[in-house]
Amino acid sequence: MTDPADKPRIAVHKFSSCDGCQLAFLNLGEALLQLNAQVEILHFLEAGMSDADAPVDIAFVEGSLSTPDELERIRQVRAHSRYLVTIGACATSGGLQALRNLDGSHDEWRDAIYARPEFIHTLKEVQPIAAEVKVDLELWGCPISSAQVLAAVRALLFGVVPVDDRDRVCLECKRQQAVCVMVTQGAPCMGPVTRTGCGALCPRFGRDCYGCYGPSETAQADTLARRFAGLGLLPDAIARRFLLINSQAPAFLHTGQVFYRSSTQDQPAGDQDD
Repeated sequence: MTDPADKPRIAVHKFSSCDGCQLAFLNLGEALLQLNAQVEILHFLEAGMSDADAPVDIAFVEGSLSTPDELERIRQVRAHSRYLVTIGACATSGGLQALRNLDGSHDEWRDAIYARPEFIHTLKEVQPIAAEVKVDLELWGCPISSAQVLAAVRALLFGVVPVDDRDRVCLECKRQQAVCVMVTQGAPCMGPVTRTGCGALCPRFGRDCYGCYGPSETAQADTLARRFAGLGLLPDAIARRFLLINSQAPAFLHTGQVFYRSSTQDQPAGDQDD
């Protein structure tokens, strides 16, 4: 048997998130048991292990930075980790929480929602993990897949740089022999600008991709947005396609903001604040 002291050590940390990407570990099932025989998991609250300050070889981080406390905590995680891997849209691009960055009304929303807003300590803007500390690997997705986790761990344990698959969903559709929903249905599919990793799950079931795995390499977001306009989508609907799960990813943010501004300019002056 392998001496536990010789095993690589792993931690899974949660920041502002829904826990969905942590479930990618738990959903490994038997493969998780096999992984546990190869590594020592020191911190993973969702699985019952708690040692947040333990030095580890690999720290997986789920969630965005939304509070001052999280800024300090991520620095500690980075200091105690050889490799830091962000998992999921929240950690890599801010996730859904970052939607509040778009209108700059943090204080107004906070004061309107909470009875005692002076006790709510949140950052004015949500940040991805890489905005604060060095990240060694990003696993995109909402949520990520179990296969991504397993492949990343195995590669890092063998000292190999994990493959960062930036192929477009469209290429995955070809591999899966899925019919193009944009061509056959006129659906506003995000596949041409979204990285694969999901196995083209939505298009294989006749639904257009909505970009949960973030921008692909050299994503031509502006070009796709003009195609959406050709399909009949109004500027507001186009903006929502890009300003959703990965709204703060630069390739999506720029295009989304352009069409969002266009949609508000097209409204009568009295309707812009509705």
